[in-house]
Amino acid sequence: MVDTSDSSDLTFSGFVISLATTAALHFGDIADPATGRKSEPDLEAAAGIIDVLAMLQQKTRGNLILEEERLVDDLLYELRLRFVQAQEGEKRIIEP
Repeated sequence: MVDTSDSSDLTFSGFVISLATTAALHFGDIADPATGRKSEPDLEAAAGIIDVLAMLQQKTRGNLILEEERLVDDLLYELRLRFVQAQEGEKRIIEP
């Protein structure tokens, strides 16, 4: 069982960023932290993460502070743009 009594480290912004990072993994743009290797793009999985973020945007509308709302809006815009690029076969390499 996971101890959730101290969830002070978890923030909405951190959660949203973790979803965007997962999408970047599915695009093959960043290496998997567990293996250190980039995987082949999985656009279906990336689209699923984008859909989750879009649902969060819709369900939290009016309940976020301005910075959180902008973060979600900006990430969704960037991820949707990246999805179109990936569909066209464009590869993007992110270096640390």
